[in-house]
Formats: sequence, structure tokens, C-alpha cells
Amino acid sequence: MAKLLSRPPERLHHHAYVVKDQEKNRQFFEDVLGIPLTATWCEKHFNAWVGREVAFCHTFYSLGDGGALAFFSFADDEVYRKTQAEKPAEIPNFDHISFKVDAATFEELVGRVEAAKLPVRVTDHGYCKSMYCTSPDGLIMEFTIDPPDAARIDAIRRADAHSELARWMAGDHQVNNDLRAHAAE
Repeated sequence: MAKLLSRPPERLHHHAYVVKDQEKNRQFFEDVLGIPLTATWCEKHFNAWVGREVAFCHTFYSLGDGGALAFFSFADDEVYRKTQAEKPAEIPNFDHISFKVDAATFEELVGRVEAAKLPVRVTDHGYCKSMYCTSPDGLIMEFTIDPPDAARIDAIRRADAHSELARWMAGDHQVNNDLRAHAAE
């Protein structure tokens, strides 16, 4: 077994994502979801990828644990284009970021997204319940609440995490989530 860090990372400091329009992004994250914009850094520096000075804006939206969602935008369309995938995934749902919330915040978020007339999806995974929505630039946001017996579920998965991964990698693709009420979405 690999030697693990003596102390794991404390928390997510930030997750960065490139956006085309910082104001549309602000409207989604602050006005719709209610996550506060807490810092805007406007900078310029030499960008080796394009061989010239590039102006950019870096915004931060604070999370309760001190972490943040961070967004870059560029005053240079070429740099923006170079940050985008040439071909987006046909099924984008699996590339997302998820945040733990309490039940009241979960319901508030669902209501806020619905009130903004934006698509929202709620899924009960069994080991957690999630709501999903998408930012104007395609960042899939997940907000999750744990079930009352989350500690028991966590203990089971911690105990068999390595053996279940080995089983899967060996070709045994049997389902081990007997908590989910319905078929995969």
C-alpha cells in the first residue's frame, strides 16, 4: 500500500473554472444560488502560451469552510478559446463539483433555481441526495445532503474501498449500492 500523507489536505482552497462573461457568472452564483462574491482580482502578466501580456479577471465566491469557487475570464479572446475543450464531452454530467449542504439549504437552493426558471435535477443516490444545476458556462454544480445514517454508510465503504476497487478492476461489475431506490440516472 502507498505511504499516505501524514496529514491530508485540510479543505478545498478553491476550484477554478474559466468563464466567458464574469457578470453573467456573478448573476448565476450570487443572484440565483446566493453564494457571495468576495474577491475580484484584476491582473496582467506575460502568458507564455500566447507569447504576450494578457489581462485577466479572477473572481472568488466564498464557501462556509473558507474555500471558494474561483473563475477566470480574459480580455483576450484567443486565450479564452485556448482554455476551452475542442470537443465537449457527449455526456457532460460526470464532470462536476459538489458541495455538502444541510436540508434547509438544499430546499432553498432547489427553490432558487426553480424560481430563476433554470433546469434542476434531484437524485437520491441512497448514500446522499443531490440537486444539480448548471452555470451559464457549463459548470455542473451539485449540492448534497447526507442521510441520517451517513456515518454507518461511510464506515462500510471505508472498510471495503480497496477490495471493491480491486473487484471492479478485475472485471466484476456487480452493483454494491443497495441503498439507491431506483436505477442509475
